[in-house]
Amino acid sequence: MKSSTDADRQPVATFLRTVGSWGAGLDQLQPLAALAARLYVAQVFFLSGLTKLRDWETTLFLFTEEYKVPVLTPPVAAVLGTAGELALTALLAVGLMGRLDALGLSVVNVVAVISLSEIAPAALQQHILWGALLAGVAVYGPGRWSVDHVTAGGRRY
Repeated sequence: MKSSTDADRQPVATFLRTVGSWGAGLDQLQPLAALAARLYVAQVFFLSGLTKLRDWETTLFLFTEEYKVPVLTPPVAAVLGTAGELALTALLAVGLMGRLDALGLSVVNVVAVISLSEIAPAALQQHILWGALLAGVAVYGPGRWSVDHVTAGGRRY
């Protein structure tokens, strides 16, 4: 005969098993979530880099007058920022050197925020979101659906 305490524990144990199975199901979504994060952030920064290329004179003007990048001259900052936005995003999208790409784009993201004398709250929130997604890639890696994973032969990359 079961005691009342065993009967009281049964719903809790059932609940914990159910939550555990949900967790296992969610684990299966990790590669998709990592890919979605990489592609979303890559698109944002890639489009920004293309905008800079389309009108280089305006880009140089903005880096001279509005974006106050510390240490670098405006032309150097414009070239490095644009190159980073284009090259790192292409690598991030396919997951080649994903952690390094995420760290590089994090630098671009932080410099973008600190180089503006005033930033709208909504724009700051976007930069925070991008930073959080990039931090996830840097800390956890680009995921199983990446070149890094394939070239590592399934080992931890």
